[in-house]
Amino acid sequence: KAIAQQDGILATNAAASPLVASVADRARAKGLTGDWGAQVETLLAQRVYPALSAQNALLKAALPRAGHEASVRRLPQGQQYYANSLRFITTTRLTADEIHRTGRAQMAELTARADGLLKAQGLTQGSVAERIRALGQDPKYVYPNTDAGKAELIEKLNEQMANMQARLPGAFGRLPKASVQIKRVPPEIEAGAPMGYYNSPSLDGTRPGIYWINLKDTAEWPSWTLPTLTYHEATPGHHLQISLQQESAAAPKLMNLLGFSSYVEGWGLYAEQLADELGAYENDPVGQIGYVQSLMFRAARLVVDTGIHSKGWSREQGIQYMMEAYGDQEGAAVSEVERYCGWPGQACAYKVGHNEWVRLREKARTSLGDRFDLKGFHDTALATGGVPLSVLERIVDSWVATHA
Repeated sequence: KAIAQQDGILATNAAASPLVASVADRARAKGLTGDWGAQVETLLAQRVYPALSAQNALLKAALPRAGHEASVRRLPQGQQYYANSLRFITTTRLTADEIHRTGRAQMAELTARADGLLKAQGLTQGSVAERIRALGQDPKYVYPNTDAGKAELIEKLNEQMANMQARLPGAFGRLPKASVQIKRVPPEIEAGAPMGYYNSPSLDGTRPGIYWINLKDTAEWPSWTLPTLTYHEATPGHHLQISLQQESAAAPKLMNLLGFSSYVEGWGLYAEQLADELGAYENDPVGQIGYVQSLMFRAARLVVDTGIHSKGWSREQGIQYMMEAYGDQEGAAVSEVERYCGWPGQACAYKVGHNEWVRLREKARTSLGDRFDLKGFHDTALATGGVPLSVLERIVDSWVATHA
């Protein structure tokens, strides 16, 4: 895939490259004098393309020697490498076996929950995964794959975000000053871009946050999956957490910027849960199925990542599990599993982080009883910015001790 993408870049004449147009357009918008496009074109032709071509040649030379075994276990000290990866990425001491068992157990719980929600919608035939897949293929939930259909989809996302924004004061004492925009991933980079992601605001506050959605094919985004994505990427998810971190005047500059995947992505999943608790799906039961499927997807990651790198699963075994566990399409499952093969342990950050956010909240609630304040918990846990989960627990424990 990397070779094909780089071939595509190299086949584009430097003068026609989006890089040239981007710099030229922005220089013109700022009123800068000079032929900036020509300068970038020269750099591309003389420096960037030759370097990219050399890199691609190395990949092509390596391809015939590439093996098919997906697990990092095949490498020298592979098991220790994977254990170190899990510790670094999750910022916990959970072992691969513990993470695998947790994933299995949570998949069972979430599958039962999804079964009840699907039955409530009259979907009773077939496995949970088969019913979710059928729901995703129902034409009434798919926006037209046209510019007009994509504009309508983004307009709906903005409505959902505005609705959630009105609910936030019930759960937070502090809200970010920075706004967030929803934008379509530029068509030029759709093929290699993630399906949805977030860019933080500028530190000086002049540029808002951006929640990007990849609309190369609207069939990949049934409407009932979209609210949860919005709550994860925008508010109360990444935008709220990261903007508050950046806007903290009390924190050292490093802490305005530092992030740990298990904290940040764990918060993103926790934000999905919080949206449900704040009533986002009161009149949207099919959207709630999308929320539960999102949790199933992340629990499946725990099973497959550890399955491949600790238990000897094949790439194909991982793909099959993703499809059978929560109804993923084959193309999406392939993309996911190949990510786990190339980045051992990273996919575990999401659900491990979510589990820890929920555990710490319930630990504080149990300790404080009637004195537990949800706004206080959120404001305290978000105040320091991204930290290892072990540090987050000390912060929450200290807050509990001062309110006991």
